[in-house]
Amino acid sequence: MKILVASHKDTAMPKDKDLYLPILVGANKNYNGQVGFQLDNQGDNISDKNPNYNELTAIYWAWKNLKDVDVVGLVHYRRLFSKSHKRELSEVLTSSQIEQMLEKAPVILPRKRHYYIETNYSHYIHAHYQEPLDETKKIISEDYPEYLPAFNKVMKNTSAHMFNMFIMKKDYFDNYCEFLFGVLFKLEGKIDISNYSVQEARVFGYISELLMDVWIETNHIDYVECNWIQIGNRQLIKKIIVFVKRKFNSNIEKNETHF
Repeated sequence: MKILVASHKDTAMPKDKDLYLPILVGANKNYNGQVGFQLDNQGDNISDKNPNYNELTAIYWAWKNLKDVDVVGLVHYRRLFSKSHKRELSEVLTSSQIEQMLEKAPVILPRKRHYYIETNYSHYIHAHYQEPLDETKKIISEDYPEYLPAFNKVMKNTSAHMFNMFIMKKDYFDNYCEFLFGVLFKLEGKIDISNYSVQEARVFGYISELLMDVWIETNHIDYVECNWIQIGNRQLIKKIIVFVKRKFNSNIEKNETHF
């Protein structure tokens, strides 16, 4: 089993080096001598796409280069799976805990994020540009039609498995990557992000979060959910303020366009 811990900088990592593999994403730009990291620019890679793909460059590296493993996972340097609610690196999942969960299902996902008053679609377009998500639907409709019913369902749901966090048996991981990158590489050719801000240019990473449940639903994948912890300050108040501003500004823009 290998659980990749994606990071763009040198930071504290889980101590179990046999299980957890720190991986430096965007290594072509972010590497400055960090020790103990797998670099995402080695072998078959898309490291140069990191500003637009976020942690997906780590997923792609694992898909193409990680051999002789039965289980692959991805977490983040500040957001990790844990059975505990203590926000400490010492509380991350152990090999035995992972094995026990994988006996119940081949995929482990974080507990769903609930929006309650918004659908996944409305939440996305209040936070980001609408065009990429609409183009994603067109791609799925034309090239992956078997996934369209699940896509429509996920867009109407008010919760989703977010954060691009997972642990999967290797054959499921390979299948997921074929679908995920197949869609995203096509999307690259459909949208122009040259004028996007640095934040919005991370569009393919944002879109990918919604594609996880589309893949799960379509292929009837059994999964178990696991608690996750966030190391450091979660800035909850700031996030709530940003959410309200996004929704308010989105409504203003729609009204201005309407009139």
